[in-house]
Amino acid sequence: MTAVATAERRFGGLGAATAGRRRVNGLVIYAISYLAFIYVPVMFLPLFSFNDSIYIAFPLKGFTFEWYHQMVNSRGLVQALQNSLKVAAIVSVLSTILGTLAAKAVTRYRMPGKAPAVGFILIPLVIPGIIVGIALLVIANVVGVPLSLYTIGIGHMLECTAFSMVVMISRLEGFDKNLEEASLDLGENAWSTFRRVTFPLAIPGLIASLLLTFTISFDEFILAFFLAGNEATLPIYIWSQLRFPTKLPSVLALGACILGVSFIVVTFAEWVRRRGVKGIQVKAVSEVPR
Repeated sequence: MTAVATAERRFGGLGAATAGRRRVNGLVIYAISYLAFIYVPVMFLPLFSFNDSIYIAFPLKGFTFEWYHQMVNSRGLVQALQNSLKVAAIVSVLSTILGTLAAKAVTRYRMPGKAPAVGFILIPLVIPGIIVGIALLVIANVVGVPLSLYTIGIGHMLECTAFSMVVMISRLEGFDKNLEEASLDLGENAWSTFRRVTFPLAIPGLIASLLLTFTISFDEFILAFFLAGNEATLPIYIWSQLRFPTKLPSVLALGACILGVSFIVVTFAEWVRRRGVKGIQVKAVSEVPR
C-alpha cells in the first residue's frame, strides 16, 4: 500500500505539473496573439510612411523621407495638430482639477445627495458620444455661441472630467485618511493639509489623470465633429484627407511620429512610477525601527 500510495502521489504530482505547464503555455500563446492583434497593424504606420508610393500596398516601392517632408510643409496638417495639442493640454489640466476637487468631496465629506451627484457627473461615460455631440450642438445654437475650439474644449471637458474623477477617487481612497487628520490635529488648516499631505500622495493619480484626459481629448472625433467651426482638430483633418490618396502618406508619417512620441512618453511615465515606488519602499525600510 505504501508503494502504491507513493506512486500515486508521484504521478499525480507529475500530472498536476504538466497541466500547470499547459495552462501557462496557453496563457502565453493567448497573450502573444492578443498583443500581435493589437500592435501588428499599428506597426504598418511607420512601415508605409517610408514607402516611396502613395498606395498602401505590398510590395514596397522603395525608401523615402518625402512624406515626412510633405507632413512638415503641410500647413493644414500642422495647424490641426497645433489645435489638438492646445485643446488637449488645456482640457487635461482643467478636467483634472475639477475631477480632483469632485473626488476629494466624494471621498472626504458627507453631503446630502452625494450618490445622485456622482451619477450625474459620470453620465457622459455611458451616453453615446453622438448623442452628447448633438445635444451640445443644439445648446450652442440656442445660446448663440459660435462653434470653435472653445466649444470643442467644453465638450471634451464634459467627458474628461468624468474620467478624471474616476481615476482620482480610486487614488484618494487608496491612502490612509489618518494622515490628513494628523496634519489637522497638528495645527495645519485644510489648504495646508491638502498642499503638504494630500497633494504629494495624489501625484501618481494626477499624472495618470493628466495622461488619460490628454489622450482622450487628443483622439476624440465625434464631439469635435459636431462642435468644430472653421478650426479643425487633428482627427477631423485626418478624416477629411482620407478622400485624397495623395495626402494619405503624410498622414501616415504623422501617425508614425505620434506613435513614437507616445511610446517615449509611456516609457518615461512608467520609469517615473517605478522610481516613485522604489523610493517609497526604500523610505519605508529605512524608517523601520531596529
